[in-house]
Amino acid sequence: MKIAIIGAGYGGMAAAYDLRKAGHDVTIFESANYVGGLASGFKEPHWNWSVEKFYHHWFQSDSEMLGLIHELGLEHKVQFQRPLTMMLHKNKWYAFDSIINALLFPGLGFGLNKIRFGFVGLFLRLTNNWKALEKVTADEWMMKWAGKQVYEQMWKPLLIGKFGPYYKDVNMSWMWARIKARTTRLGTFEGGFQKFADLFAEKLREQGVEIRLEAKVESIKQEQAKLSVRSEKGIESFDKVLVTTSPNLLAKLAPDLPENYLKGLLELKSMGAVVMTLALKHSLSKEGYYWFNVPKDEGYPFLALVEHTNFVSAENFGGDHIVYAGDYLELGHEYFSMSDDELLERFIPAFQKFNPEFSRDWVRKIWVSKTNYAQPIPLVNHSKNIPEIKTPVEGLYFASMSQVYPWDRGTNFAVEIGRKAARLMK
Repeated sequence: MKIAIIGAGYGGMAAAYDLRKAGHDVTIFESANYVGGLASGFKEPHWNWSVEKFYHHWFQSDSEMLGLIHELGLEHKVQFQRPLTMMLHKNKWYAFDSIINALLFPGLGFGLNKIRFGFVGLFLRLTNNWKALEKVTADEWMMKWAGKQVYEQMWKPLLIGKFGPYYKDVNMSWMWARIKARTTRLGTFEGGFQKFADLFAEKLREQGVEIRLEAKVESIKQEQAKLSVRSEKGIESFDKVLVTTSPNLLAKLAPDLPENYLKGLLELKSMGAVVMTLALKHSLSKEGYYWFNVPKDEGYPFLALVEHTNFVSAENFGGDHIVYAGDYLELGHEYFSMSDDELLERFIPAFQKFNPEFSRDWVRKIWVSKTNYAQPIPLVNHSKNIPEIKTPVEGLYFASMSQVYPWDRGTNFAVEIGRKAARLMK
């Protein structure tokens, strides 16, 4: 079969890998001039590693991603470490990277609250019955079982930071998946995620997959027993097409989809993201902390601050100290229209809270990355809202991070959904 894949992110490339191995003629269309999708990165001339536009890492439980890397013979380039994750309580940062540190965290109070926190965490780790949890919101469930103090100190800031005005609508299975799948040891790829994406693309080309960069697809239409893909460079017919973009973009690309399927796509909600990456002359965290979970009710203008070079050595970046300041935001938020310099001025007072010595002249360079589609919002009984991978249009398939539910977004689940789509298409 002749197959087209729209999007050269991890999901699209994973699907192409399996489909080509099955003997099909595969072409990937990518509108950007690089592969990697939302996990793509950039590199300064004096850096040995790339830096992701939207921060990524792997967990030790990411079996789909790590399994693919093993198949590609690249497992020797994966690095796992255990950097320090911090939580704020009364203007002081505390380590929150193990069960012991979590139980010692003073924000949980004493006695019953810590017991409830421990039992809730244990229950969510052990249960696999996420279908029951999707029937109730995380706000309701946590208030009932974790208790008011634990919920408001620990889980509510996370929900608000991730989902903004929708935080009370998110179902409990999302929280279950977040706790179930994550580990304290974090992984990355030698050279950065873009290095992995480039090596993966190189292996695909060696297998015979055609990857067309700067090839924006404009429409996909059914014509007799074929699908017609129109791009900026012309029209081409394929037996099957896999779209790995956002639900909104699929709706625009494929107007022949039935009204009920289109309606389902357009009703899916998601948050966008704005991430500032800074190259600093000095380390921001004197203590060598890596990840700061930032509560918005404390007045911080972002959800998380990550000092990447407290995980990966600054030597890989020519001595630059790499810091991320990022947030999930609803579409239309002012950050999407602010210039890079305006956003930096907004963030500087917050950086000075982390290190009073920080000043504007520490900043060697900044990059700001923005996307409208970053975090799907799972509502109550959300499994009923997930679009089928095989669409009602014959030969047209859809695989996106909106379909990895109950799992949260991430490269591991992008690979999983991409390979699942490939199995259906063979």
